[in-house]
Amino acid sequence: MLSDVTTPQDLDDRFRETLAALPAAQRRRDPADPITDDAPLTGARLLELFDAQVTSRQLDLAGRWLRSFGEGFYTIGSAGHEGNAAVAAALRPTDPALLHYRSGAFYCVRAAQAAADTAPTETPDAERAADRQQATDRQQATDGQQAADRQQPADRQQADRGQAADRDQADRGQAVDRDQVDRGQAVDRDQVVDGKSATDRGQAADRDQADRGQAADRGQAIDGKPATDAEPAGSAPLAGGFAPYAEAARDVLRGMVASSQEPIAGGRHKVFGRADLNVVPTTSTIASHLPRAVGMGLAVERLRRLDSAGRRTGTEARVGSGAGAAHAPWPSDGIVVCSFGDASVNHASATAAFNTAGWYDHAGLRIPVLFVCEDNGLGISVRSPQGWVEATLRARPGIRYFSADGADPVQTYAVATEAAAWVRRHRRPAVLHLRTVRLMGHAGADAESAYRSAAELSEDLARDPVVATARLLVDAGVASGEELLGRYDETGWQVRRLAEEVLGEPKLASAADVVAALAPRRPVRVARAVADAAARASGPGAAAREEAFGGKPPELAGPLTLAQSINAALADGLLDHPQMAVFGEDVAAKGGVYGVTKGLRDRFGAARVFDTLLDETSVLGLGLGAGLAGMLPVPEIQYLAYLHNAEDQLRGEAATMQFFSRGAFRNPMVVRVAGLAYQEGFGGHFHNDNSVAVLRDVPGLVVAVPARPDDAAPMLRTCLASAAVDGSVCVFLEPIALYHTRDLYADGDGEWLAGYPEPGAWVAGHVPVGRARVYQVGSADDLTIITFGNGVRMSLRAAAVLAEEGVGTRVVDLRWLAPLPVADIIRESSATGRVLVVDETRRSGGVGEGVIAALVDAGYVGAARRVAGVDSFVPLGPAARQVLVSAEAITDGARTLLAR
Repeated sequence: MLSDVTTPQDLDDRFRETLAALPAAQRRRDPADPITDDAPLTGARLLELFDAQVTSRQLDLAGRWLRSFGEGFYTIGSAGHEGNAAVAAALRPTDPALLHYRSGAFYCVRAAQAAADTAPTETPDAERAADRQQATDRQQATDGQQAADRQQPADRQQADRGQAADRDQADRGQAVDRDQVDRGQAVDRDQVVDGKSATDRGQAADRDQADRGQAADRGQAIDGKPATDAEPAGSAPLAGGFAPYAEAARDVLRGMVASSQEPIAGGRHKVFGRADLNVVPTTSTIASHLPRAVGMGLAVERLRRLDSAGRRTGTEARVGSGAGAAHAPWPSDGIVVCSFGDASVNHASATAAFNTAGWYDHAGLRIPVLFVCEDNGLGISVRSPQGWVEATLRARPGIRYFSADGADPVQTYAVATEAAAWVRRHRRPAVLHLRTVRLMGHAGADAESAYRSAAELSEDLARDPVVATARLLVDAGVASGEELLGRYDETGWQVRRLAEEVLGEPKLASAADVVAALAPRRPVRVARAVADAAARASGPGAAAREEAFGGKPPELAGPLTLAQSINAALADGLLDHPQMAVFGEDVAAKGGVYGVTKGLRDRFGAARVFDTLLDETSVLGLGLGAGLAGMLPVPEIQYLAYLHNAEDQLRGEAATMQFFSRGAFRNPMVVRVAGLAYQEGFGGHFHNDNSVAVLRDVPGLVVAVPARPDDAAPMLRTCLASAAVDGSVCVFLEPIALYHTRDLYADGDGEWLAGYPEPGAWVAGHVPVGRARVYQVGSADDLTIITFGNGVRMSLRAAAVLAEEGVGTRVVDLRWLAPLPVADIIRESSATGRVLVVDETRRSGGVGEGVIAALVDAGYVGAARRVAGVDSFVPLGPAARQVLVSAEAITDGARTLLAR
């Protein structure tokens, strides 16, 4: 029947029936021996992976149980994907991982690996148990035993050459000894000697409560009913069991119930992530995290080369500040692993990531990323055409292809080990195509019977990876089906016990709690960082600064344009932040389309100022990964209109990182964007985009718009300091039409130029995030004009005309579109009682709406009026003047307002 293979209860029953029917092997095998004569896994290691898979499976069942009575809020599980436990085992716990949402078994193994690396010295009994399970490792270290040669010959050869570490050589301190999980180094904080937890020894009362319905028997009551009234079967006499995975299980359960004590997101979402496990949380299900993974790989390799050159630990690093002085959190020979589903292969973000990785590989740059495609053949109900995923992955230039059957843990481990070693050795990208199945549907509400036949579902059930692992263990004589079923039941009981414990944990109870980790603002520290940068520039870094500017620092160059001021500030930033990098389309050799980055590559080298391929998703992805790896990236988006095809990298990836990790991870970044209109009709809407609504709508994003040269440099310094200190994601929106503007009122007056401040004046000229600038024209008592960007210049021109008519005006340059300088808006508006909002963006969804709303919220009772762009794209040529704000329109709007 169809129901036999779709419900959690039936999945549990079928698993039991299968294990009970497995025939016992003719002889028992020593768990320290390989599971088969030529296998790279010992019986003990495979048993550990079985326990991880079982833990993941029981977590999926617990998630459905919690949902059945309204206490669970996430039911997308890992059932059918548990083969990724072997992938985790093939990696080091120090390799950063961005995990797909079906990575329960991977996460369990990673937690056990990390615990094994940091656990205290074991008791003698535990050491003896570990000795039995680590015979292969010990002999490899002393006499190069043949079994170890079969397992990782390539890795040993690499170790001899000093190019890579054998993952099983714990004495080298670079890899996890994956056979240490039984050494009493379990993750459960209550536990430990001989693989049993303290809770097992001291919580007999809890076990007695099972009959009273307060604990689960087999671990898996579905639909609120226990499957049996019997007590758990208890642990088999083999070491291991649930204990090494208890902490990981608690993490996952806390995520399911939205507990504020969940270790990474704190109840904000159910994600796989923990800083101490090097698991970076990702909320993506459609590959938007893949561009970040490429950026992380690029940054890890760049920082590795800096390590080799000794530059990151020298004077340069000590002089730098913030992110520039920090070390990358991962070892120099680490690789990045990124998992995703087969349906995601078709997404534009995945295409961008694969293309970028291959592009850089073709160009000779190294990106050590292992993509793991977990292919269950479905994207919810949409099938991946037979052979499509393999064909598209094989066809990716510059990316090495590996494949394995996720239902075969021995093969998966062997291939994953080979793939990881290849990436680690060559520092090049590869993809592991892991064929899996999906059991229990996409999520709790998914009725697979609507789009899949009973035969298809039965075929998937026959490939259950947990059953496959159990069958290997029984066939090899490592354990009996009854013993494995006992472990399954014990794990189920422990998972249910933990589920009941986390049910009572607190939830996020206020808006303040929810947003606490969104975007921290520490203005005093940011101001101090600017002051420290000034002190370095005028003190120990003065000689390097003099040399970088060719003996003529910008403060001696005379009045500068907006573009020249930004260029000088970028140079000062590169001098002060050793890990800062400027990159984007045409920024290096050409110096930018408008010359803003001209000369920077010559001064600072191609490693710090470089051109990227023409893909905004990849440009931002590189920035996200680089920031996460410890760099201070300053990517450029060539035109504002080009941002829109990649904006989710800011919304869904950049702005959410601190929010979903409570600040444990961050991606500091300053995104320079050339934008806004008024290029005299040149280029149409692609080069005159006046839409910024998508930026203002992203929670936590800082949006800066400098209008004048003397604002541009201090605002850019503030953004760099905010990124370094607070991990801020800043968008520095530069008005193209003002880049080379020199005059304000009349040709040749030079009043739009400004001098560049010497370092000693940086503190006095510091511009905090969210503070406006006010210009007073005439008496400044009659009218307040609130504007930004190009509107500042036009409003000052209009104010000059009004002054001749006896009208005194305050022109308020917002400077910051997010967060808006609300206090300044209210103060300056109240001073005159008449407010004209000049908004060069559109009337609908424009900045002006936010200004008016701020006035209303504050109880402003004076007169207010808007002058805004028409709800239209900007046309080519003189027609642009028909839809954009003009100085004349501002003057007329002011007169109308004053006439009321």
